[in-house]
Amino acid sequence: MRYEFTLDERLGIRIPLLHHEWEEYTGEERSAILLEWEEIRARIPDRIIALEKVINHRQAALYEEEDFIRSCELNQEIAELASTINDLNIWFRVEQDYDTRAHH
Repeated sequence: MRYEFTLDERLGIRIPLLHHEWEEYTGEERSAILLEWEEIRARIPDRIIALEKVINHRQAALYEEEDFIRSCELNQEIAELASTINDLNIWFRVEQDYDTRAHH
């Protein structure tokens, strides 16, 4: 297989695993990759919203938490979730990069 999409457990989406440089794929392969990616990419905003809700719950719990150790754990969880959101935003822009490169 010249490419595949694999589930990234942390991000909660499948991401492309390209075994060749983009320019080495045929136009048909590029179209198939972009079509599948666009379907995945369309779900990223919903995934981000779900993670933001979890962050909000963690922040509310942090506000009420009196135990220092648990506060540190909540802060770490919030930071990890925020990092995941950041990475999802990066992946959300990937299609634009490939689309631009495909036209050069």
